[in-house]
Amino acid sequence: MVLDNYELDSEAPVLIIGAAGIDIIGRLQGPLEPATSNPARIRTSFGGTARNVAENLARLGQPVQLLSVIGGDQVGRQLLRHTEKAGVDVSGVQVAATLPTGSYLAVIDIQGQMNFGLDDMRVLDQITPDYLLDQKDLFKSASMLFLDANLHPDTLRAAFELAVEAGLPVCADPTSTSLATKLASHFKQLFLLTPNVREAGVYLDREIDPRDSQAGVMAAKDLVSLGLQFAIVTLSEFGLAYASAEGSGHIPAIKTEIVDPTGAGDALSAAVMFALLNDIPADEAVRLGLSAASLTLRRRGSVREDLSLELLYDQLVI
Repeated sequence: MVLDNYELDSEAPVLIIGAAGIDIIGRLQGPLEPATSNPARIRTSFGGTARNVAENLARLGQPVQLLSVIGGDQVGRQLLRHTEKAGVDVSGVQVAATLPTGSYLAVIDIQGQMNFGLDDMRVLDQITPDYLLDQKDLFKSASMLFLDANLHPDTLRAAFELAVEAGLPVCADPTSTSLATKLASHFKQLFLLTPNVREAGVYLDREIDPRDSQAGVMAAKDLVSLGLQFAIVTLSEFGLAYASAEGSGHIPAIKTEIVDPTGAGDALSAAVMFALLNDIPADEAVRLGLSAASLTLRRRGSVREDLSLELLYDQLVI
């Protein structure tokens, strides 16, 4: 079992640190025309990588403690209420009165693929090493730690130090190609990393063809050779590849209409973490993660409010 080196209590909360914000997603109704207005379907939802993972875990029945920052605005207060109602402990979330709540803007083409994204997460600079030190007891009482790469490098370093001291397995999401390098120096302290194929390419300094399953598996193995204990490389519509000291493999994608790609990777991370905490074998945990991603792709919004373990098993890839 990949978590055998840790003494874990699945009933203890997962500690999650990172972004919480508002997603604004525009899906084009035709080809993108620059320098003019484009017809689209636009939706908003509560998002942020860390917050999405927290809500997914809570909906699966896992206790969750979120550390993040919202702005001193109405939308931030609404986000906090929604996240708490979903079952997440938000008592440690800060409010930065003079800053706006974080936001993410994406433009998606008619096939459901992202053309580009913009984010404003400056509020997260309020999560400092001192703030984490004040929350030290949360590390000691947690079962696992999840981080996203929106955090300042000094804050990431402090989080890893506190996790090592508490004996916590650390899971992380690179978040984007521009932020991914923040995690590279921490590979030997990371238990699980879930990059997409482009983010994995940043770490390995090579392009990885998502259509080539063997190239994906080799990428996952190479990430493990750099110090990770468990690597999952998502290959878009071609599924995912994974590797650990116990083995490696490729799982093809579940045929799915892409209604909204936002949040699929966060659902995958949450489902894998939940499965591993509950003694589900690694290969089955990865399949449950792929199921969670597929289910999220089929709905508008960043998190499926009806997510459950039973729903994941209904379409588990054997």
